[in-house]
Amino acid sequence: MKLKNNTLRNIILPCTLVCAFMFEGCATESHQVVQLEQANASVYKSTNSIKVPVSIGLFANHSDFQNGIFANSSVDKLGSQAQTILTTYLQQAGCYMVLDRANMNALKTESGFSKKKQNIRGARYVITGDIVEYGRKNVGDRQLFGILGRGKSQVAYSKVNINIVDVETSAVVCSAEGAGEYALSTREVLGFGGTAGYDATLNGKVLSLSIRDAVNKLTESIDNGTFVPEN
Repeated sequence: MKLKNNTLRNIILPCTLVCAFMFEGCATESHQVVQLEQANASVYKSTNSIKVPVSIGLFANHSDFQNGIFANSSVDKLGSQAQTILTTYLQQAGCYMVLDRANMNALKTESGFSKKKQNIRGARYVITGDIVEYGRKNVGDRQLFGILGRGKSQVAYSKVNINIVDVETSAVVCSAEGAGEYALSTREVLGFGGTAGYDATLNGKVLSLSIRDAVNKLTESIDNGTFVPEN
């Protein structure tokens, strides 16, 4: 009996160690730096030397996305995201002096810490925006009833309107529309190929694309003299 137990132990122990090494080998970790688009390659850089003082007003989501009776929250998350993207692209364009109104309390607190009096500059214009269209769809195709291959694309689309409003007169002095489409495609041929699930990052990418298009048009209207801002 003792010999049998020793034999059994000699079999189980190596198997346990092998299994432990196998499961340990399944755990992998990787990381990389993601290269973003350079500002000069994506945002139209103004050739004008002026700096138009602007602040960001309401950017509202008026599309069907995240709206309606089945919306999870009354907070306009998409509109808030659009405001952040708009601020970045306006600053990169080079002809706007973007005045931050979202962090007034933090700025006041820091001013008190440094014992310096604030001298908040007023904006000549307020830039407002609307997300008028926003949505996603899946598009697929099959070759010979799917035997030879099939493909699938996740397509996101958005359209925005941006207005420059004169603070003194409340008149809309310049407007621009921007639209964008972003797609993620996969293809399988004879049973080989990649598959992709729902990619939530497409939402932000397509919104960024449409806002960038609208900001580029606003900046071009300043450079070509269609809109002559007043400081």
